[in-house]
Amino acid sequence: MIKLHVFGPAFGVADPSPFIVKAHVLLRMAGLTYEAVPADFKKAPKSKFPIIEDDGEIVPDSTLIRFHIEKKYGFDFDKGVSPEACGAGWAFEKLCEDNLYWAALHDRWLIDANFERGPKKFFDSAPALIRPLILAMVRRKVRKNLESQGNGRYSPEERFAIGQRGIRSIADYLATRDFIGGDAPCGSDASVYGMVTNLLTPFFDSPLSSEAQKLPALAAYAERMKARYFADTP
Repeated sequence: MIKLHVFGPAFGVADPSPFIVKAHVLLRMAGLTYEAVPADFKKAPKSKFPIIEDDGEIVPDSTLIRFHIEKKYGFDFDKGVSPEACGAGWAFEKLCEDNLYWAALHDRWLIDANFERGPKKFFDSAPALIRPLILAMVRRKVRKNLESQGNGRYSPEERFAIGQRGIRSIADYLATRDFIGGDAPCGSDASVYGMVTNLLTPFFDSPLSSEAQKLPALAAYAERMKARYFADTP
């Protein structure tokens, strides 16, 4: 059986990683039986998640997992979807993964109140004596990664303006269709849903999440996707 390495439900979402949510949806779209197991960093060749184990093969990265499913199981995630919709879907997928993700990461890890409520909990099992050192080190690394990617160089106003345009673009596109793929989901819906559901959770307080919560098309889309792929979860 395929094993999907996950962090597990937290903060009001199926997984706090939009990429792991994406992998869940891809596996369910393809109708593959799998088991969710706790993330094991020793098995992650790229030091990030998700990864799947499939007949002894480890496949890292959510997009590579999609490619693996397409190649090994012959599943077409975009069957019946027009080339134009596929192209738009890929663009939205990259918007979510290469832009909005970094804005959300900043707001969870570098806004102190959000960090205290959320990501800090990941380190509760660390020895109390050195826990503050670990927390400081990890946050420095997150800050450095954000600086390297570019998002960390924006002012709060600039970061919000860019993120706002992104989420409004998704909402405008979904205002006239049920899914990114049209009447039915396509492969890119897995990625978009992973990001949208993480932005919509009221667990964190940030301008970008507040903006997402004002857009009815995003909430309706998230409900449709949840009904299809996560009906078995609260």
